[in-house]
Formats: sequence, structure tokens, C-alpha cells
Amino acid sequence: MIRTVKVDDVIFSLKEVESFDWLKGVGKVFRVFSEQDSGNLCFGVMDGGVKKFVKYAGAKTVNYEGKREDAIARLKKCIPIYEQLKHDSLVNLIDHFEVENGYALVFDWFEGESLHSPGDFPPPHKYKHPDSPYYRFKQMPVKLRLKSLNTIFQFHIHVEKNKYVAIDFYDGSILYDFKNNQTKICDIDFYEKKPYVNEMGRLWGSKRFMSPEEFQLGAAIDEKTNVFNMGAVAFALLGGELDRSYSKWEGSKALYAIAKKAVEQEKHNRYTSVEAFYNAWISECGLD
Repeated sequence: MIRTVKVDDVIFSLKEVESFDWLKGVGKVFRVFSEQDSGNLCFGVMDGGVKKFVKYAGAKTVNYEGKREDAIARLKKCIPIYEQLKHDSLVNLIDHFEVENGYALVFDWFEGESLHSPGDFPPPHKYKHPDSPYYRFKQMPVKLRLKSLNTIFQFHIHVEKNKYVAIDFYDGSILYDFKNNQTKICDIDFYEKKPYVNEMGRLWGSKRFMSPEEFQLGAAIDEKTNVFNMGAVAFALLGGELDRSYSKWEGSKALYAIAKKAVEQEKHNRYTSVEAFYNAWISECGLD
């Protein structure tokens, strides 16, 4: 049964009502993100004129089918990931703490919009609705999209140098501030320290961005997996997403060839690292 919950002036739905009095110590809620299937419930809060973003595990959210304790454990596990991968292009974790029914992480607020917002713009509206962040992003000049991609690639060179692999990175992990043309990365909760082996079969993530090895039990998830992910992101933001034909590509032929090499099905045909991929990319993208 779906229950209606009100926190401050915001109404949302949960499978089970619980108290959110603990949020009073963080700030006043002005927005709730309750559509995720991860088991996390997120809040935009205002504290003394400063906006913050709160990610909470412990509530029985409408679209989550798993166990409450698993969602809590996953959220706790990601704390060192945000700390070790701290970067100007990553949302900034400022606090985390236990509450009665779960655990909360507090981040600095970023005035960006997720390029994948299924609650507000489920497909096909994501691709066609004029208010959809993804649609608006795809209407921007190629040069601005290239700058956004470069931010994403540079962050993942940082990820690689810190010996992590990017798991579950997709367009929902990309926040774009249309006013200031700024990109930030969020939701890196499932990134793993290397060496990492696929112990699930189908890993967490959107199949639109996943390499073959992310579906193969026992496969090594490594630098070349990161390369595939970055190539898939390039096709999502500059091409036809899963339609990786040149006719859908909006960049140069040289960049198309680089992106195609990145998403080769056979790992040995890809670039050896995100840095190698980026070095090829930046030499052809024509940005200062």
C-alpha cells in the first residue's frame, strides 16, 4: 500500500510512513526525490540560506524492491568512495550520520539537472519533451557538449589514477547547470576499487552504457571497462546513444572513430586506459 508523507511543505509517497524529524537538524525541505529504485530517498534542504542535498537510506521507497538493510549498507559503503575520489567535478560530501531508521549523507547542493530523470521525463519524453534536461542538452551547440564530455573524461582519469573502476555511471550520474554551462558528476556509489571481478553476472547499471564484461560472471572489470563506459557516454551525448552509426553522430569523423574504438566489444581492441582514450580525443576535439 502506498502512503502519503509530508515533510515541511513537500508531499511524496512511500510504502510505509516514518518520521523525518531528524531532517530539522539539517534544514527545511524544499524538494524530495522519491522515484529512485536504489532504496535511497533524497531531499533538497535549505539551511540558513544555503542549499544542501541529503541522500538517505532506510525508508521504504515506492520503487525499491530490496531489503532496507541492504540499501543502508550500500550507502555506508560509498562514503570512502566520495572521500577518496574528491574532485572539483564531483558533488561534494560534507557530512554523514546515523539516524533512527537508517543512514544519511549530506552534500553541497549543485544547481544542475540530471540528464536522466525518469520520474519527470520517462522515455520517450526524455528524448522529445522540450523541458527534458536530456533533450535540452542535445539541442546545445556541439562545442558546449564537448566541454561537458571533457569534464566527464577528466574526472574518470582521476578515478583511474586512484585505482577505481566506474560501475553504474550513466546519464543519470551527470548533472548539468544550463545557466552556467557547468557539469558535475553524482551517484558514484557503486564504484569499486581495483582489482575487481564481476561477482553478480549483470552488474548494477544501465545497459545503454555497459560493456560486455559487465554481464559476464567472473570477468575482470578494469581500465578497458572504464574506456567502454566513456565511449558509451560520448555516443549518448554526441550521437544516437545505442544507435552508434555515423549518421547519428554530431561530431567530427575523427572523434567518431575514437568513440567507436572505445566501445569495441572485444576488450583488446579498445584503448588501454581512459587517459589513452582522452589523449586521442583531446587531440581531435578542437577545444582550447
